[in-house]
Amino acid sequence: MNAINSPSNEQLAAIAKAIAHPARIQIIRLLLTKPSCIGGEITNEVGLAQSTVSEHLRILKAAEIVTGEIEHPRVCYSLNRQQLLPLLDLLQQIASSQVSNDDACC
Repeated sequence: MNAINSPSNEQLAAIAKAIAHPARIQIIRLLLTKPSCIGGEITNEVGLAQSTVSEHLRILKAAEIVTGEIEHPRVCYSLNRQQLLPLLDLLQQIASSQVSNDDACC
């Protein structure tokens, strides 16, 4: 990602914060295995109360990591992989950076 299209620090922090919970990571992993998942399936897989899962999904949707489409009477959720690319890019930059002992701070 080039500097012109780089997300702000605030945008990266919002993405990281949205996934920074074990249940939300579990939901993301579940959505990686299924192209679309009905809310009830997610609740069964995660093993938490439906209201708790709904709150986690709300946070993921607010960060645009997960999308939800209403197919009455249910909601089908899917992962928006594009939204995670800026965080992936940052993590790849960190992983590929080389710091020698001579460059170390302390």
